Amino acid sequence: MSYKYILLIAGLLLSGFTRTYAAVGDEDWRERATHLIYSPRYFGPNALPIPTLHSASVSNRWEVEFRGEYHHYTGDKTKNWYGRLYIPLVNNRVAVEVTCTYETEYTLTPETRDERFAAGLKNFDQILGDVTIGTHYQILRSEKWLDIVGRMYIRTATGQRLAEARFTDAAGYWFDLTFGKTIAKNKSGTASLRLHGMAGFYCWMTNSMVHRQDDAYTYGIGVTGKYRNLSIQTDYAGYTGYENNGDRPRVLRTNLSYELKKNILSFKYSHGMRDNLYDSYSLGYIRCF
Repeated sequence: MSYKYILLIAGLLLSGFTRTYAAVGDEDWRERATHLIYSPRYFGPNALPIPTLHSASVSNRWEVEFRGEYHHYTGDKTKNWYGRLYIPLVNNRVAVEVTCTYETEYTLTPETRDERFAAGLKNFDQILGDVTIGTHYQILRSEKWLDIVGRMYIRTATGQRLAEARFTDAAGYWFDLTFGKTIAKNKSGTASLRLHGMAGFYCWMTNSMVHRQDDAYTYGIGVTGKYRNLSIQTDYAGYTGYENNGDRPRVLRTNLSYELKKNILSFKYSHGMRDNLYDSYSLGYIRCF
Protein backbone atom coordinates (compact mmCIF):
# COMPACT_ATOMS: atom_id res chain seq x y z
CA MET A 1 0.00 0.00 0.00
CA SER A 2 1.42 3.37 -1.00
CA TYR A 3 2.07 6.17 1.47
CA LYS A 4 -0.68 8.17 -0.25
CA TYR A 5 -3.37 5.69 0.78
CA ILE A 6 -1.92 5.30 4.27
CA LEU A 7 -2.09 9.07 4.81
CA LEU A 8 -5.65 9.18 3.44
CA ILE A 9 -6.86 6.44 5.81
CA ALA A 10 -5.09 8.08 8.75
CA GLY A 11 -6.69 11.40 7.92
CA LEU A 12 -10.18 9.86 7.76
CA LEU A 13 -9.69 8.10 11.10
CA LEU A 14 -8.42 11.29 12.73
CA SER A 15 -11.34 13.29 11.32
CA GLY A 16 -13.83 10.76 12.68
CA PHE A 17 -12.15 10.79 16.09
CA THR A 18 -12.23 14.60 16.19
CA ARG A 19 -15.93 14.72 15.32
CA THR A 20 -16.72 12.07 17.94
CA TYR A 21 -14.71 13.92 20.59
CA ALA A 22 -16.40 17.23 19.73
CA ALA A 23 -19.83 15.60 19.87
CA VAL A 24 -19.11 14.15 23.30
CA GLY A 25 -17.88 17.58 24.44
CA ASP A 26 -21.05 19.20 23.12
CA GLU A 27 -23.19 16.66 24.95
CA ASP A 28 -21.29 17.35 28.16
CA TRP A 29 -21.80 21.11 27.77
CA ARG A 30 -25.51 20.71 27.03
CA GLU A 31 -25.91 18.44 30.02
CA ARG A 32 -24.23 21.00 32.29
CA ALA A 33 -26.36 23.82 30.85
CA THR A 34 -29.56 22.04 31.90
CA HIS A 35 -28.39 22.32 35.53
CA LEU A 36 -27.81 26.09 35.47
CA ILE A 37 -29.93 27.95 38.02
CA TYR A 38 -31.28 31.17 36.54
CA SER A 39 -31.04 33.38 39.61
CA PRO A 40 -28.64 36.13 40.75
CA ARG A 41 -27.02 33.89 43.34
CA TYR A 42 -25.75 31.44 40.72
CA PHE A 43 -24.75 33.83 37.92
CA GLY A 44 -22.20 36.62 37.54
CA PRO A 45 -22.75 40.03 39.18
CA ASN A 46 -24.11 41.67 36.00
CA ALA A 47 -26.53 38.99 34.84
CA LEU A 48 -29.65 39.91 36.84
CA PRO A 49 -28.96 43.32 38.38
CA ILE A 50 -31.10 45.07 40.97
CA PRO A 51 -32.75 48.14 39.39
CA THR A 52 -31.25 51.48 40.34
CA LEU A 53 -33.19 53.88 42.50
CA HIS A 54 -34.32 56.98 40.58
CA SER A 55 -34.80 60.46 42.02
CA ALA A 56 -38.35 60.53 40.53
CA SER A 57 -37.57 63.55 38.38
CA VAL A 58 -37.05 63.28 34.62
CA SER A 59 -34.04 65.37 33.62
CA ASN A 60 -33.98 67.56 30.51
CA ARG A 61 -30.27 67.11 29.79
CA TRP A 62 -28.39 64.39 27.96
CA GLU A 63 -26.03 62.20 29.99
CA VAL A 64 -23.22 59.93 28.80
CA GLU A 65 -21.66 57.76 31.51
CA PHE A 66 -18.62 55.48 31.59
CA ARG A 67 -17.77 53.49 34.69
CA GLY A 68 -15.18 50.96 35.74
CA GLU A 69 -16.48 48.40 38.23
CA TYR A 70 -14.99 45.72 40.45
CA HIS A 71 -17.15 43.05 42.13
CA HIS A 72 -15.85 40.49 44.55
CA TYR A 73 -16.68 37.81 47.07
CA THR A 74 -14.71 34.75 48.09
CA GLY A 75 -15.80 32.71 45.06
CA ASP A 76 -15.80 35.27 42.24
CA LYS A 77 -13.82 38.38 41.35
CA THR A 78 -15.08 40.32 38.34
CA LYS A 79 -13.99 43.48 36.51
CA ASN A 80 -16.12 45.22 33.92
CA TRP A 81 -16.88 48.44 32.10
CA TYR A 82 -20.35 49.96 32.31
CA GLY A 83 -21.87 52.43 29.85
CA ARG A 84 -25.07 54.46 30.01
CA LEU A 85 -26.79 56.89 27.65
CA TYR A 86 -29.68 59.05 28.88
CA ILE A 87 -31.71 60.89 26.22
CA PRO A 88 -34.54 63.35 27.06
CA LEU A 89 -37.28 63.21 24.44
CA VAL A 90 -39.87 65.59 25.86
CA ASN A 91 -38.63 68.39 28.12
CA ASN A 92 -38.92 67.30 31.78
CA ARG A 93 -41.49 64.68 30.79
CA VAL A 94 -40.15 61.68 28.81
CA ALA A 95 -36.65 60.18 28.49
CA VAL A 96 -34.93 57.03 27.21
CA GLU A 97 -32.04 55.25 28.92
CA VAL A 98 -29.72 52.63 27.37
CA THR A 99 -27.12 50.69 29.40
CA CYS A 100 -24.63 47.91 28.76
CA THR A 101 -21.80 46.10 30.55
CA TYR A 102 -18.58 44.65 29.16
CA GLU A 103 -16.76 42.18 31.40
CA THR A 104 -12.99 42.19 30.96
CA GLU A 105 -11.95 39.71 33.63
CA TYR A 106 -13.37 37.20 36.09
CA THR A 107 -11.91 34.46 38.26
CA LEU A 108 -13.90 31.73 40.02
CA THR A 109 -12.86 29.29 42.70
CA PRO A 110 -13.44 25.60 41.89
CA GLU A 111 -16.16 25.50 44.56
CA THR A 112 -18.09 28.37 42.97
CA ARG A 113 -17.66 26.89 39.49
CA ASP A 114 -19.13 23.60 40.66
CA GLU A 115 -21.94 25.30 42.58
CA ARG A 116 -22.96 27.23 39.46
CA PHE A 117 -22.36 24.32 37.04
CA ALA A 118 -20.13 26.75 35.13
CA ALA A 119 -17.77 25.63 32.37
CA GLY A 120 -14.56 27.35 33.49
CA LEU A 121 -12.63 29.19 36.16
CA LYS A 122 -11.69 32.36 34.23
CA ASN A 123 -12.39 34.17 30.99
CA PHE A 124 -10.27 33.73 27.87
CA ASP A 125 -11.49 36.98 26.25
CA GLN A 126 -13.81 39.92 26.90
CA ILE A 127 -17.53 39.26 27.45
CA LEU A 128 -20.31 41.45 26.09
CA GLY A 129 -23.16 41.85 28.55
CA ASP A 130 -26.86 42.48 28.17
CA VAL A 131 -28.16 45.73 26.70
CA THR A 132 -31.10 47.27 28.57
CA ILE A 133 -33.42 49.87 27.08
CA GLY A 134 -35.75 51.84 29.32
CA THR A 135 -38.25 54.67 29.14
CA HIS A 136 -39.00 57.18 31.90
CA TYR A 137 -42.28 59.08 32.07
CA GLN A 138 -43.00 61.87 34.54
CA ILE A 139 -46.45 61.03 35.88
CA LEU A 140 -46.61 63.72 38.55
CA ARG A 141 -44.42 66.64 39.56
CA SER A 142 -45.55 68.36 42.75
CA GLU A 143 -43.56 70.14 45.44
CA LYS A 144 -46.57 69.90 47.75
CA TRP A 145 -47.17 66.17 47.30
CA LEU A 146 -44.79 63.84 45.45
CA ASP A 147 -42.83 63.50 42.26
CA ILE A 148 -43.67 60.22 40.51
CA VAL A 149 -41.90 58.64 37.53
CA GLY A 150 -42.98 55.46 35.74
CA ARG A 151 -40.20 53.33 34.24
CA MET A 152 -40.29 50.40 31.81
CA TYR A 153 -37.18 48.39 30.87
CA ILE A 154 -36.46 45.50 28.56
CA ARG A 155 -33.25 43.49 28.82
CA THR A 156 -32.06 41.97 25.57
CA ALA A 157 -30.40 38.57 25.25
CA THR A 158 -27.09 39.97 23.98
CA GLY A 159 -25.12 38.71 27.00
CA GLN A 160 -22.52 36.06 26.22
CA ARG A 161 -21.00 33.05 28.01
CA LEU A 162 -24.09 31.21 29.21
CA ALA A 163 -21.92 28.12 29.70
CA GLU A 164 -19.75 30.05 32.13
CA ALA A 165 -22.81 31.38 34.03
CA ARG A 166 -21.94 34.99 33.22
CA PHE A 167 -25.17 36.06 31.47
CA THR A 168 -28.44 34.20 30.99
CA ASP A 169 -28.80 34.52 27.19
CA ALA A 170 -32.50 35.14 27.81
CA ALA A 171 -34.71 38.21 27.73
CA GLY A 172 -36.20 39.96 30.75
CA TYR A 173 -38.10 43.08 31.66
CA TRP A 174 -39.20 45.17 34.61
CA PHE A 175 -41.38 48.16 35.28
CA ASP A 176 -41.79 50.28 38.38
CA LEU A 177 -42.90 53.54 39.93
CA THR A 178 -40.35 55.74 41.65
CA PHE A 179 -41.38 58.34 44.20
CA GLY A 180 -39.47 61.37 45.44
CA LYS A 181 -39.96 64.35 47.70
CA THR A 182 -37.58 67.08 48.85
CA ILE A 183 -38.12 67.34 52.59
CA ALA A 184 -35.64 70.11 53.38
CA LYS A 185 -33.68 72.79 51.54
CA ASN A 186 -32.16 76.18 52.28
CA LYS A 187 -33.39 79.44 50.77
CA SER A 188 -30.54 79.70 48.27
CA GLY A 189 -31.11 76.16 47.02
CA THR A 190 -27.48 75.13 47.58
CA ALA A 191 -28.38 72.45 50.13
CA SER A 192 -31.25 69.93 50.14
CA LEU A 193 -32.39 66.58 51.46
CA ARG A 194 -34.61 64.31 49.37
CA LEU A 195 -36.36 61.01 50.08
CA HIS A 196 -37.15 58.56 47.31
CA GLY A 197 -38.59 55.08 46.89
CA MET A 198 -39.37 52.41 44.31
CA ALA A 199 -41.93 49.63 43.83
CA GLY A 200 -42.45 47.43 40.78
CA PHE A 201 -42.36 44.09 38.99
CA TYR A 202 -39.38 42.16 37.58
CA CYS A 203 -39.47 39.15 35.21
CA TRP A 204 -36.85 37.05 33.42
CA MET A 205 -36.87 33.89 31.34
CA THR A 206 -35.36 30.65 32.75
CA ASN A 207 -34.36 27.21 31.48
CA SER A 208 -36.99 25.41 33.55
CA MET A 209 -39.55 23.38 31.62
CA VAL A 210 -42.05 23.83 34.46
CA HIS A 211 -41.66 27.56 35.14
CA ARG A 212 -40.48 29.26 31.96
CA GLN A 213 -40.05 32.57 33.77
CA ASP A 214 -39.35 33.84 37.26
CA ASP A 215 -41.44 36.72 38.59
CA ALA A 216 -40.42 39.09 41.34
CA TYR A 217 -41.53 42.30 42.99
CA THR A 218 -38.97 45.07 43.36
CA TYR A 219 -38.63 47.66 46.08
CA GLY A 220 -36.27 50.31 47.35
CA ILE A 221 -35.97 53.30 49.64
CA GLY A 222 -33.25 55.91 49.87
CA VAL A 223 -32.16 59.44 50.70
CA THR A 224 -30.05 61.99 48.81
CA GLY A 225 -28.27 64.92 50.39
CA LYS A 226 -26.82 67.78 48.33
CA TYR A 227 -24.58 70.69 49.20
CA ARG A 228 -23.51 72.93 46.33
CA ASN A 229 -21.83 70.63 43.78
CA LEU A 230 -21.45 67.66 46.11
CA SER A 231 -24.11 64.99 46.61
CA ILE A 232 -24.36 61.66 48.38
CA GLN A 233 -27.10 59.10 47.86
CA THR A 234 -27.72 56.01 49.99
CA ASP A 235 -30.40 53.45 49.25
CA TYR A 236 -31.53 49.96 50.15
CA ALA A 237 -33.12 47.95 47.33
CA GLY A 238 -33.80 44.45 46.10
CA TYR A 239 -36.32 42.08 44.61
CA THR A 240 -38.06 38.92 45.79
CA GLY A 241 -38.51 36.15 43.24
CA TYR A 242 -41.22 33.52 43.07
CA GLU A 243 -38.94 30.47 42.87
CA ASN A 244 -36.90 31.16 46.05
CA ASN A 245 -33.88 29.53 44.40
CA GLY A 246 -31.37 32.31 44.99
CA ASP A 247 -33.63 34.94 43.41
CA ARG A 248 -33.99 37.28 46.40
CA PRO A 249 -31.00 39.66 46.31
CA ARG A 250 -30.60 42.76 48.48
CA VAL A 251 -28.15 45.63 48.24
CA LEU A 252 -27.11 48.66 50.28
CA ARG A 253 -25.65 51.27 47.92
CA THR A 254 -23.83 54.56 48.44
CA ASN A 255 -22.97 56.98 45.65
CA LEU A 256 -20.76 60.04 46.22
CA SER A 257 -20.59 62.47 43.29
CA TYR A 258 -19.19 65.89 42.47
CA GLU A 259 -20.31 68.04 39.53
CA LEU A 260 -18.30 70.82 37.88
CA LYS A 261 -19.48 72.52 34.69
CA LYS A 262 -21.62 69.57 33.56
CA ASN A 263 -18.87 67.07 34.34
CA ILE A 264 -19.64 64.59 37.13
CA LEU A 265 -17.21 62.30 38.91
CA SER A 266 -18.77 59.62 41.10
CA PHE A 267 -17.69 56.79 43.38
CA LYS A 268 -20.09 53.98 44.25
CA TYR A 269 -19.93 51.27 46.86
CA SER A 270 -22.51 48.49 47.05
CA HIS A 271 -22.79 45.89 49.80
CA GLY A 272 -24.63 42.77 48.71
CA MET A 273 -26.92 40.84 51.03
CA ARG A 274 -28.80 37.57 51.00
CA ASP A 275 -28.68 36.28 47.39
CA ASN A 276 -26.49 39.15 46.23
CA LEU A 277 -23.07 37.83 47.24
CA TYR A 278 -20.91 40.69 45.99
CA ASP A 279 -19.37 43.83 47.37
CA SER A 280 -18.88 46.22 44.46
CA TYR A 281 -16.77 49.33 43.89
CA SER A 282 -16.93 51.64 40.90
CA LEU A 283 -15.52 54.92 39.65
CA GLY A 284 -17.38 56.77 36.94
CA TYR A 285 -17.44 59.86 34.76
CA ILE A 286 -20.64 61.46 33.47
CA ARG A 287 -20.76 64.15 30.81
CA CYS A 288 -23.95 66.18 30.64
CA PHE A 289 -25.20 68.20 27.67
